[in-house]
Amino acid sequence: MALIAGAQEDLLEGLDPEVDKEVIATWKSLKVVNFETTKLVAPKEFQLIISHRFASVENGIDDLFGMDNAVTRFQFAYGLTEWMHVEASRTGFNKTYQLASKFKLKKQEREGFPFSIALFTAMDANTELDKSIFPKLEFIDRLGYTAQFIVARKISKRLSAQLSPTLFHQNFVPFDPQDNMQYAMGLGARYKLTNRWSINADYGYHLNRADGSPFVNPLSIGVDLETGGHVFQMHFTNAQPMLTNGFLSQATGDWTEGRFYFGFNLVRVF
Repeated sequence: MALIAGAQEDLLEGLDPEVDKEVIATWKSLKVVNFETTKLVAPKEFQLIISHRFASVENGIDDLFGMDNAVTRFQFAYGLTEWMHVEASRTGFNKTYQLASKFKLKKQEREGFPFSIALFTAMDANTELDKSIFPKLEFIDRLGYTAQFIVARKISKRLSAQLSPTLFHQNFVPFDPQDNMQYAMGLGARYKLTNRWSINADYGYHLNRADGSPFVNPLSIGVDLETGGHVFQMHFTNAQPMLTNGFLSQATGDWTEGRFYFGFNLVRVF
C-alpha cells in the first residue's frame, strides 16, 4: 500500500501545472480588489462581471449597513488572443461607460524572468454631467483616460504581490485646483488560504493630489471564493467608485470614522 501511495504522489507531482517553465495562477481574478491584475481573459472566453458597491456602513441598521443603496457595474470582457482582451462596462457612479483593454507583455518564469507584466488602458465617458449646470460643457469634457502598468510576482504558492504605476487624465475634474493629468502608485497582494479561498488587499497612493482636496487614497481588503466557473469577491473599501480613475480620484471614505463600503464582484465565465 505504501508503494502504491508513493507512486500516486509521484504521478500527482508530475501533473503539477507549475513544473513547466511558466508560473501560472498568480491571480484568480481580473482585479485584486479595486486594482487590475496581470490576469487576462483566455482566448475566445467571455466573462460577465456584476459588481455592487453599497453605501457607507456608518449608519448601521438604519439603512442595513448601506445595503439600501448601491452602485452597480455591469462589465463584459472577451479574450481576443492569449495576450489581449477587451472590455465594455457601465457603472451607476456618474453613469459612466467604459471601453478598456488589457495586454499581457511578459510572463513570470520558474527559472528565468521574475515578474508577470501587463498593461491596462481605458477610456471613460461620464454621462451624468449636466449641461444645464455646465452650459459650456462639450462631449469631450465627459471623457477620461487611464493607462496602468502592472508588475506582479508570485512569491510562493500562497503569496502574490504587484505594483501598479498609473496615470489617468480627466477632462473634467470635480475639484477645481486638481490637475487634469494625475499619477498614482498601486500596491496589491493576495494570500491563498485554501484551494478555493484567498484574502486580497490593495492600496492606491495618489502622487499629485491637489492641496485641500476632499478626496483620499483608496484602501481595500476582501476575500475571493473560487467555485468552478465562478469567482466571487467580497470586500470592504473606502472608495465607492469602481473604475480606476474614479476610485483613485474620488474616494471619500474614512476607515477610522466607519465610513467605508461593502461590495462584491460576481464573475461568470462562458
